[in-house]
Amino acid sequence: MNLFDIVGPVMVGPSSSHTAGAVRIGHIGRRLLNEPVAKAQIYLHGSFLATGKGHGTDRALIAGLLGMGTDDERIPNSFTLADEAGLVYSFAGIELRDAHPNSALMKLTGTKGRYLEVVAASLGGGRIKVCEIDGLEANFCGEYPTLIVRNRDEPGHVAEVTSMLAHKSVNIATMQLYRDKRGGSAVLVLECDKEVPRESMKWLEKLEGIYKVTYLSLIDENGVEP
Repeated sequence: MNLFDIVGPVMVGPSSSHTAGAVRIGHIGRRLLNEPVAKAQIYLHGSFLATGKGHGTDRALIAGLLGMGTDDERIPNSFTLADEAGLVYSFAGIELRDAHPNSALMKLTGTKGRYLEVVAASLGGGRIKVCEIDGLEANFCGEYPTLIVRNRDEPGHVAEVTSMLAHKSVNIATMQLYRDKRGGSAVLVLECDKEVPRESMKWLEKLEGIYKVTYLSLIDENGVEP
């Protein structure tokens, strides 16, 4: 156990799970989309739905989508700031199968037309887990640069991705493989020890059988790690 586990995150309250965790979910959704969010359809599950409004979960999610961190004093005013930025958003309830009680499904559309669906859960203490991306299992924490490759389920794609990372001297911290059915859609999730070059992801996107490449960078628009 480290100090963060004991004292929790630096945050605007009242709740580390319903507020700080929700900010992180929104923030990671924005980073995965890799462009400013123009439209957000947000569906709250379990405790997020039952008690989230009182804890400011809705405002926290929008704050994260606007790029705010957990300690940003503007979080309570995120709805107003979203309206000023032209972000169109909506909230509804949902029952997610086998999901953590503090979960949300976000359907995000970017200003350049990119679309992403993310299911994520707040685990407490400001920690989160990304559970699904575009309907396929993902299961990563968002604390490492993370490369998500969605592809046709066929031989060769894992070797293509891992060989590219080795060529760029990017070490893999964890690797997970999922598929919906044999020969259907598959997803490869790789948490890495350093950032993956953007040109490498563009190369992956052009390969036959690769449907979509999504990337979580820990470096913000100004080149600063949050």
